[in-house]
Amino acid sequence: MTPDSPLSAAEVVRLRHGTASVPRLAWLIARSTVYWIWQIFATLLMGGPVLIGALISFRVGYYFADWWIRLNMYGLRFICGVGWDVQGKENIPDKACVVLSKHQSTWDTYFIPMLFNPATYVAKRSLVWIPIFGWSLVFLRFILIDRKSGRSAVRQMVDAAADRLANGRWLIIFPEGTRRPVGAPPKYRPGGAIVASELGVNALPIALNAGEFWPRMGFIKWPGTITVRIGPVISGAGRTVDEVLAESTAWIEKNTHEISIFAEQS
Repeated sequence: MTPDSPLSAAEVVRLRHGTASVPRLAWLIARSTVYWIWQIFATLLMGGPVLIGALISFRVGYYFADWWIRLNMYGLRFICGVGWDVQGKENIPDKACVVLSKHQSTWDTYFIPMLFNPATYVAKRSLVWIPIFGWSLVFLRFILIDRKSGRSAVRQMVDAAADRLANGRWLIIFPEGTRRPVGAPPKYRPGGAIVASELGVNALPIALNAGEFWPRMGFIKWPGTITVRIGPVISGAGRTVDEVLAESTAWIEKNTHEISIFAEQS
């Protein structure tokens, strides 16, 4: 096996339990370090154009943001050997809708907008304090909510979602609210289901296994192919919040388990 060859599920298990070869592990750490430097470079290179472009128009700012994302994604593929395979593209509707995705990794936030352009996220307001990245969220009019505000935050989200969808922007929501460790019990919130139900729009579920290659709290990026599976649309028209939430949760969790590279090891 060469240092650049993809990892099997069994080898990933051995690596994470400290029983793999030291040279292999050192090589992975070195590659991940180079990628970390690449991310900083990409942010410094594209952050300014995103902010300045957004002052001109959303379209200009988003153009540079899209390049920022692609620099990160293709840098990850080239430097760390992390690729991706997308299943179910035929399920993507022609009209922008609510995208409900599993959230295991920072990778998710980079990649999903590559599938849905232009897109906007529903995110926590505290992210605005992150230099360049957080400022870009504001300039690109992402929906930033204060989770402590309760019902007023939900109302704000629904009203803003109606505006973004009316302007042809895909609305990306992580129903679990934050990155969850691989294999953690599901902890879904109703925000996305509320938007779909109240506005009578479609919800598109997405399952993925990104956390198995770019762990939530890990530094190493494990070589291999991330699987993204897009499900059939779930109609929000005439459906209750509980119905939309239950159907989307069941589909995402079932398919996340099916595409896990660790399923065969359990």
